[in-house]
Amino acid sequence: MKMANNSLRGEVLNLYKNLLYLGRDYPKGADYFKRRLKNVFLKNKDVKDPEKIKELIGRGEFVMKELEALYFLRKYRAMKQRYYSDSNKTN
Repeated sequence: MKMANNSLRGEVLNLYKNLLYLGRDYPKGADYFKRRLKNVFLKNKDVKDPEKIKELIGRGEFVMKELEALYFLRKYRAMKQRYYSDSNKTN
């Protein structure tokens, strides 16, 4: 049981680090993201049930994928604007 808790702890720490890294480019600012992230993790710090912890990790991974999609979309839009100006449109 102790070994399972240690592996879950490692997963939680990795998730936190990855989200913190992704939060650097958050539209509302890195500080805003960091505060929100810390509050969410602190809110759930007393959860002991391994199944509930796994569920929370899954939710965090979903948020990570959503952030990545947001950033890719933003980069795509910036590139599209750069290469396809309004004068190139034919309607």
